Amino acid sequence: MGVYCFGIDVGGTTVKCGLFQADGTLLEKWEIPTRLENEGGEILPDVARTILDRLSEKGISRDEVAGAGLGIPGPVNDAGEVSCAVNLGWGQKAAARELEELTGIPSRAGNDANVAALGEAWKGAAEGARNVIMITLGTGVGGGIIVNGEIVSGHHGAAGEVGHAAVSRHETEKCNCGNKGCLEQTTSATGIVRVAKRELAACAGESSILRSLPELTARDVLDAFKAGDPLAVRVVEKISRRLGSSLAIFCCVTDPEFIVIGGGVSRAGEPLLECIRKYFRQYAFGPCRETPIVAAALGNDAGIYGAARMVLQK
Repeated sequence: MGVYCFGIDVGGTTVKCGLFQADGTLLEKWEIPTRLENEGGEILPDVARTILDRLSEKGISRDEVAGAGLGIPGPVNDAGEVSCAVNLGWGQKAAARELEELTGIPSRAGNDANVAALGEAWKGAAEGARNVIMITLGTGVGGGIIVNGEIVSGHHGAAGEVGHAAVSRHETEKCNCGNKGCLEQTTSATGIVRVAKRELAACAGESSILRSLPELTARDVLDAFKAGDPLAVRVVEKISRRLGSSLAIFCCVTDPEFIVIGGGVSRAGEPLLECIRKYFRQYAFGPCRETPIVAAALGNDAGIYGAARMVLQK
């Protein structure tokens, strides 16, 4: 196995890059712009160029490199093929093979949320665990599933898309995916605002900190919750019940050692996590009831760690 490896996390604005030793030591990290012109046709050549430039700069030969891993925002199958990555302008694309041809370095690719979960299992909040579920609560809700130390990608590359689990049969509005009742519709940052606005409308006569804000955000709701605002507390209780009960279902499928919560919403910290844990314990199957629910530890670096780990597993 090579002495070094690269972890690459491709985002819609920037590509995060990391040079690692094979033991997981991060030697250097940097970013390059994500060039979306020509239907994202410049992205992988740019990634290849920055990898080869770094090797030249450091005096590292290709023989010393175990490989390069790619985290991609879209479904990726076990062959490293992307069916569609809308934010990058990609349709069907053999991303891993293309990067390997451009660099001469073995390459693997995976969905970015799955890759982040692998990073947290390797060097983050679930370090050393071989079975992990990670949920990222941001503008949407992403997820990653690790079983026996490996990413579960599934036949279509859609395993871990927990944000689109249909968990509310009473929802009348459509999710961005076209379905109704997705977990993302209530537990993402945008979902939290939707739930809060519905509660404000339903309880028009009730005073709340949230009524005085010109443009409501998820952070406003979570801050008001931590301040004890009764309406915000009810909103977060509803969100936590939905997420906690959903996590209980997911645990019946994979029985993880840890559940890791990441993304911007998770920055609300222990008050939110404890609320989620309360409902998880209420709904979880007995053997899974005490599964630790912890905050992600690697932040924006989870993707590059996980991408590096992918190539070290081969």
